[in-house]
Amino acid sequence: MNTYFWILVPLAYLLGSVPMGILVVKALGGVDPRTAGSKNIGATNVGRTSGRLPGVLTLAGDMLKGAVPVFTALHLYPEPPFVAAVGLAAFVGHLWPVFLGFSGGKGVATALGVMIVTAPVPTLLCAIVFIAAVLLKRYVSLGSIVSAAMLPVFLSFFPRSKPYMPMGVIIAILIIIKHKENIKRLAEGRENKIGGKK
Repeated sequence: MNTYFWILVPLAYLLGSVPMGILVVKALGGVDPRTAGSKNIGATNVGRTSGRLPGVLTLAGDMLKGAVPVFTALHLYPEPPFVAAVGLAAFVGHLWPVFLGFSGGKGVATALGVMIVTAPVPTLLCAIVFIAAVLLKRYVSLGSIVSAAMLPVFLSFFPRSKPYMPMGVIIAILIIIKHKENIKRLAEGRENKIGGKK
């Protein structure tokens, strides 16, 4: 591995570990997302428990955690295995952050940041699937699960994106695993809908 690998991969993990949701609500005086709602540190729970602005800022921050290290990797050493390693490090950092005792979020926004830089067109297609699913069923979790499942499929459609399929498969599997409680609630009809009762 090149020298950049040993520097950027650990840095990407540390950046991914930064709990943006907690920092945002502390700065804006919101509710600690670990103690309210689904107790998840991601943008959906922050928005649900502390308001739209904290939710949007958390979403942006979590996306940047994935986008910035991958963008840096592409400019330092634009080889897909290296870029994918950096992207996965940032993503895993969000899922299992060292700063929160390895208990993190579900990774959708950070994955979006990683993938929008490495494979913008497949990521845009996933975003369309997400929006369609949420508009039709009003479940953010369902949109996340379905769009994650479609990520490797869309990556396979485009020659320039195919080198990132292994990363896409890993991301998709981990996102779905992280949504196991949501899947259970969806099956039981207990999942929170947008605009529904909490």
